[in-house]
Amino acid sequence: MDVSEALVSRRSIRAFRPDPVPPETIERILRLAAHAPSGSNIQPWKVLVLTGAARQRLVDAVLDVRRDPAAECKQYEYYPTRWREPYQGRRRKLGWDLYGLLGIQRGETEKMRAQHDRNFLFFDAPVGLIFTIDRDLELGSWLDYGMFVQSVMLAARAEGLDTCAQGAWVYHHDAVRRALPIGDDEMIVCGMALGYADPDAPVNGLRAEREDPGVFARHLAD
Repeated sequence: MDVSEALVSRRSIRAFRPDPVPPETIERILRLAAHAPSGSNIQPWKVLVLTGAARQRLVDAVLDVRRDPAAECKQYEYYPTRWREPYQGRRRKLGWDLYGLLGIQRGETEKMRAQHDRNFLFFDAPVGLIFTIDRDLELGSWLDYGMFVQSVMLAARAEGLDTCAQGAWVYHHDAVRRALPIGDDEMIVCGMALGYADPDAPVNGLRAEREDPGVFARHLAD
């Protein structure tokens, strides 16, 4: 698979098959992703790879606190605190496209919450990744981190695997810390589901629209 194909075929998969991913494949993906650029080559990424009982401990810990609707404990603001266009419109369209595939109607808040909870099952993927960064690093390292996470997803596509990057774990970072060996000197960047997409799941038919470069790019020659 070339880079163009990997970029276009990468999607946020929300239903996975249970088939295990060989450890050597995970190692190869991370080794490739480690070639992502970072300022002064400081390589700020740290990754916890969760399978088997370790993965299940994290799932159980977070779903337990999710029973309380007021249990969210944000580590940082992932999304804008004040929504405006065009971002609000894009977000709403994706959300309603997703719920439409799942047969969830407006106002069915319990069903929406149940779907959101599937984040904390890694959408049934056999591998969960939790990405952390040292707390004292600055914004530039977070930008570098984004390039690393993207590289993980593209390397996974080259292996015939799929992913879903997940900001949801950030909103329960306290429960994540209790379940995993993450020190107070680290911040959780995001999580990621990794595995083989379930081709029969309707939710995997979701296709997020992308803007044409004419919308977001300006070409200056003079």
